[in-house]
Amino acid sequence: MAERNAGRAVKYREMSKAELETQQGELAEQIFRLRFQLSTGQAEGLKKLREAKRDFARIKTVLRETELRKA
Repeated sequence: MAERNAGRAVKYREMSKAELETQQGELAEQIFRLRFQLSTGQAEGLKKLREAKRDFARIKTVLRETELRKA
């Protein structure tokens, strides 16, 4: 599993800043929808919610890394 997660981080590091920001917005919207589904009792979205939150955090980390490299 660690190898799969490392692969995702590499994928995000290869994206441009604009692509990352677009992906971040899409994930934020997906997280909102999944939370809404969970609140209405549709529990099958729990795994998707966890993955979306992890991907969102990875993107924020990569954006922060590039910001710190520039400074």
